[in-house]
Amino acid sequence: MAALMDKLQIIPTGLLRVYLEQVPKGLQVAFDKLQDADISTNTFSFYTSVASVFSSKIEGEDIELDSYIKHKAMGIEFNLDYTKKIDDLYNAYIFAEQNVLTRQNISQAHTLLAVNFVEKTKLGKFRTHNMYVATNDGRIEYVAASPYEVELEMTKLYNDISILLKTDLSIEEVFFYASFIHLVFVKIHPWNDGNGRSARLIEKWFLAQKLGEKAWFLQSENMYYHEHQTYYRNIRLLDLEYPKLDYKQALPFLLMLPSCLNSITS
Repeated sequence: MAALMDKLQIIPTGLLRVYLEQVPKGLQVAFDKLQDADISTNTFSFYTSVASVFSSKIEGEDIELDSYIKHKAMGIEFNLDYTKKIDDLYNAYIFAEQNVLTRQNISQAHTLLAVNFVEKTKLGKFRTHNMYVATNDGRIEYVAASPYEVELEMTKLYNDISILLKTDLSIEEVFFYASFIHLVFVKIHPWNDGNGRSARLIEKWFLAQKLGEKAWFLQSENMYYHEHQTYYRNIRLLDLEYPKLDYKQALPFLLMLPSCLNSITS
């Protein structure tokens, strides 16, 4: 593992030991219990719908799972504005399920999921302006990496993902690094919009690449939505500005993903 630490450029490993001490036991048993829903068919994936709906709801989309299931599985028509962004994200998940996690494919996934809310020329392209995240009452919640840093920081992250995909990891380590990929991506905030949706997709994509297709049945987006205050609070723990980020404060965020697995399959 020391050799891996030397190779990684942006994902820190200092919390791994304490993470392994605190992560819920029995992850492999819980993961093995994951299975697709009976309602899924060759042309409809229930858990992809769950992921798409709740990841979108985190971003403020007004969509209900029951309505979307009726739309996607039964062909019931709704107002296009009600379903189109969720359909786009659904398509990005299907693309991820069928393709390898690479830099080019991550850009393509963003092109799919953001097609209806990001300018066409910016799809899959890094932003070239400053970025901050604001609360509903106008307070700045986070200042992302400067546009001059984005290319370099994302190159580091893509390098780390490539290395981790080639490295033999325990299931606990896979969850650790999947969560860190999610967190680092969100903190860089490389796109004009669609960063949260992308980060949650990439997290699960990494799990699936390392652990197999059962990862797509994990309801992480559902959990993040229903615990969204904790989700955002744990992201905020690292600090307000990108240059000041303290990843030693990341443990509460990292422990959310494995707790989701155990709570859903228990």
